[in-house]
Amino acid sequence: MSDTPNNPLHGVTLEALLTALVAHYGWDGLAQRIDIRCFKSDPSIKSSLTFLRRTPWAREKVETLYLRLPRDKR
Repeated sequence: MSDTPNNPLHGVTLEALLTALVAHYGWDGLAQRIDIRCFKSDPSIKSSLTFLRRTPWAREKVETLYLRLPRDKR
C-alpha cells in the first residue's frame, strides 16, 4: 500500500476497515468470503487486527473486499 492521496485506502485505518466489513457482512459473512480462522473461531476485532497486522496476504484480501463495498457503506 503506497502513501499517496490517490490511494483509496489512504487515511483508512485497519480497524475502521475491519469494523465497516463486520457491520456490512457480519462475522459469518466475512468468514464465508475470506477463509481465515480468526473470522470463524471466536471472532473479535482485537484478535483479527493482531492477525491481519502480521499476515500480509490476509490483510490484502481484507483490503480488496473493503474496496468492493459500495462507497456509502465505507
